Amino acid sequence: MEIPAINLKAIVLVHWILTVWACLYPWLPTSYVLGNSSVLAVGVWAIAQRDSIDAVLLFLIGLAATILTDIVHFGLYYLTTANSPDLFRFSAGMAILSLVLKPVSCFFVYQMYRERGGEYNINFGIPTITRNRDAYQSIDHQDQSGSSASPFSQTEDSKNGPRSY
Repeated sequence: MEIPAINLKAIVLVHWILTVWACLYPWLPTSYVLGNSSVLAVGVWAIAQRDSIDAVLLFLIGLAATILTDIVHFGLYYLTTANSPDLFRFSAGMAILSLVLKPVSCFFVYQMYRERGGEYNINFGIPTITRNRDAYQSIDHQDQSGSSASPFSQTEDSKNGPRSY
């Protein structure tokens, strides 16, 4: 099954509109606005530099981080009352819709990260030890059958003196 290509501009535009609509009623703190706006600014950077792997990776990490921070913001600041204004309900609905769409956006941004040449596994610079040594050739047991193919091996009729390079 082919994954549909979603434009990065569409993802940034949808999340920008939902963030603006979520902030119509002043129930969320400024940290919500600044966090989501800074991630969207990184998304604009990823749009501007089409070949940058770093911009897409930072946008992906930012989207994943705002999922967690949005959950914390909603848990702390969402107050339900029987007489909630309509603007509050609309604003809260758009904020929740933005939160629901963020994992889907993360999936599509990760696909774009892979298309731009990013690795499947994200390396944070922590060295790992691998036990797969099949690709290595031991220097103790050199293969003598392929000596004619090697340009640096000495043949039987060559001198044992110094070689000229």
